[in-house]
Amino acid sequence: MIFNIQRYSTHDGEGIRTIIFYKGCPLRCKWCSNPESQSFTHEILYNERLCRKLGDCVRTAPGTIKEISGKLNPDRGTLKNPESLRNVCMTKALTIAGENKSVPRLVHEIEKDIPFYRQSNGGVTLSGGEPLAQDEDLRVLLKELKKTKINVSVETSLHVDWKKISRCLGYIDVFLVDLKHIDPEKFREFTSGNATLVLKNLEKLAGSGEQIIIRIPVIPDFNHSAAEMHEIIDYAAAINGIREVHFIPYHKLGIEKYQMLGRSYEFGNSPSVEHPELKGYIEYAQSKGLKTRIGG
Repeated sequence: MIFNIQRYSTHDGEGIRTIIFYKGCPLRCKWCSNPESQSFTHEILYNERLCRKLGDCVRTAPGTIKEISGKLNPDRGTLKNPESLRNVCMTKALTIAGENKSVPRLVHEIEKDIPFYRQSNGGVTLSGGEPLAQDEDLRVLLKELKKTKINVSVETSLHVDWKKISRCLGYIDVFLVDLKHIDPEKFREFTSGNATLVLKNLEKLAGSGEQIIIRIPVIPDFNHSAAEMHEIIDYAAAINGIREVHFIPYHKLGIEKYQMLGRSYEFGNSPSVEHPELKGYIEYAQSKGLKTRIGG
């Protein structure tokens, strides 16, 4: 299941890229800017600011969308038929996150952009959510893209069983690996995940000879300190084959999405990280022989 296709991106890989955002992630990062990517199922997003209370959604799904005291109240737990609500709202105040697209349909969408890939040395980036946590259709898509010689990058936390990674080896040109932290306790506290799983998978992946770029999200109160960042950089630099690190500064652009999902945002008071704050990290990584970049 995907929740977005973004065209003409110049981030998240080389050249002009088409980004396929998969829905579903095993982690729950407190700062996640795409909360609609976390669940593996369809979800309702409701933007009260855009709502004109035309009532089409209430009439279409009266058990799921209710009007209480003049305000719409989506009962997300009763969503039975998401497709019935997908294009009902004229103002897009209510939308459905998540769409099942077959591999042939995805390939068709991707192939529209082949001229841009050829001109810019670009390609496709699979993002999410966690692409490697998806079902067998992911490998089928990768095989089809391999046939057409389209460059493929994958953004991944590697927080999946190694079998899910190994089935994709040979079909992915670049692994863009999020290395959030190497301390197990802090990783668990802020992501609800297992840092040991990630580190073991990263070492296996590097040992397989795949091209890897490390991406470090710089997050206040999590890893945004010289001591913690130096440990992460030291770990990455010590892995044979790792030559490049990207620093991804924290921002608050996803806050509204939490409101639209009826969820609270735990990082609401944390300041965005500005580029000058990354200077020391960049210089340290370069001193370790790593190529560096800010952003994707």
